[in-house]
Amino acid sequence: MALTKIRDTSESRASVGKKTAKAPVTSREERQKALVDVRRALVLDAARKVFFERGLEGTSIREIAQQAGYTPGAIYSYFTSKEEVYGALLGESLERLNECVTLATSNAGPAALDKTRVAAEAFFDFYRENPRDLDLGFYLFQGMQPRGLTPALNERLNKRLRDALQPIQSGLETLGLSPEKALSEVTALFAYAVGLLVLSHTGRIRMFKQESIALYRVYVDRLLGVSPR
Repeated sequence: MALTKIRDTSESRASVGKKTAKAPVTSREERQKALVDVRRALVLDAARKVFFERGLEGTSIREIAQQAGYTPGAIYSYFTSKEEVYGALLGESLERLNECVTLATSNAGPAALDKTRVAAEAFFDFYRENPRDLDLGFYLFQGMQPRGLTPALNERLNKRLRDALQPIQSGLETLGLSPEKALSEVTALFAYAVGLLVLSHTGRIRMFKQESIALYRVYVDRLLGVSPR
């Protein structure tokens, strides 16, 4: 029995020793990952500036690298192409959009009418307050065409955009619209929002002496069948 206990104790210590030996490896991997994340973020920040100045087609990996202070080879360590860089930027923007809509609806009242209105306004406000994200989201600096993106990447990004609109569509269905009618109304709402945002961010709306947020709220109220505020 004594020998067994001694052996068990030795094995236990050996096991602890093995676990302790692995800890520095994990810590080193975490530090390396943190460093990669920081460098990747620097690349994205640099790419954002270059894309807004030159557009997707007018930008090269070399120009992104120069802006970031890296060599082109270093950029390829994180991204395989400038389209992938652009997709990462747009994907990040769409995640923030979805977080904004989710937060707004979670803080709204339980009534479907309130949640639908809040979701619609959160979607619009995100792009109204972040014009650069509008540029990314709707490809304004490329004539609103998703040039250079692979079909798979374009579909993945479009899905996240649809996800942000889904609470509005679901709310309309809860309020009595058929799925087909709700989709139609969300499509029209999206088109109306984009038009107003473009007019607002280009300053063209001033020629009509109107405010984009006021016009949008009237549209949403009419859609929901309530008196304009």
